[in-house]
Amino acid sequence: MLAHYYQELLNFCWRSLRNREAAADLVQESYLRVLGVQHNSELGEQAVREPRALLYHTARNLIIDKHRRAALRQHDALDALPETAHPSAPQHLQPEQALEGSQDWRACVDAIDALPPRCRDAFVLHIFEELPHAQIAARMGISVSMVEKHIARGMLSCQKQLQSLRVPA
Repeated sequence: MLAHYYQELLNFCWRSLRNREAAADLVQESYLRVLGVQHNSELGEQAVREPRALLYHTARNLIIDKHRRAALRQHDALDALPETAHPSAPQHLQPEQALEGSQDWRACVDAIDALPPRCRDAFVLHIFEELPHAQIAARMGISVSMVEKHIARGMLSCQKQLQSLRVPA
């Protein structure tokens, strides 16, 4: 029943693509999908009341997908662009930002290391292990209020350390 639509569908696809091989591939894919629907349906061919319409609809969707993929792939070769037109790396990967980030990291590590042991433990459990205050309090045998104070002290210490990096000498 579907076979007598083949040439008609092939011509339809060729008019859109202007490429006989690509049109034939697209028609084959359309037939595969429609036959798959019929095969997987419990009712067989009765499930598809208008097979011609389904073939055309499937082919049209495949053509649209093909055009979208082609549009995404259209770009200039990077070597063909002048040096000034080359895209730059993301801001966080620029050498200055990478250095600043590593300095910030080192400053925060130094600030955390300088905290009193119990304060440092509470701060590390909250920031790096992401434990809630109540769980930290239970683990350390202290009140939730004390955990909050330790975490606040750790935050302030890190902020002060970072601010000292930003102050021009």
